[in-house]
Amino acid sequence: MAASTPKAREGAWLWLVKIIAGVLILVVLGVHFVMNHMVAPGGLLTYADVVRYYQIPYVVAMEIIFLVTVVTHSFIGLRSILLDLNPSEPILKAATALLSVAGVAAVAYGAWLIFTIAGRG
Repeated sequence: MAASTPKAREGAWLWLVKIIAGVLILVVLGVHFVMNHMVAPGGLLTYADVVRYYQIPYVVAMEIIFLVTVVTHSFIGLRSILLDLNPSEPILKAATALLSVAGVAAVAYGAWLIFTIAGRG
């Protein structure tokens, strides 16, 4: 099995961020899964349970970290898939800008939602 290496035009930093985000996703997903599905009675949390759960500051931090790592990893991955199509430089720059704006918007919306739920308690 070949080791993962950056693609041409991906850049070592983007590749490294994607790899680190992937590892963080596994860790935080494990904690998220245990806390939300294995500790909860019956394996499911009600809305009231989620609001109570979000009153714990480290839970909010964990969910924000989860949100940021998933969005970062997925949008860098989408850009990487686009690189497989060998786009021209202007198209790649436009796609990178579009993915960056969409990623920031997704994180902003997700963070707003997390803080809104946390504020209901």
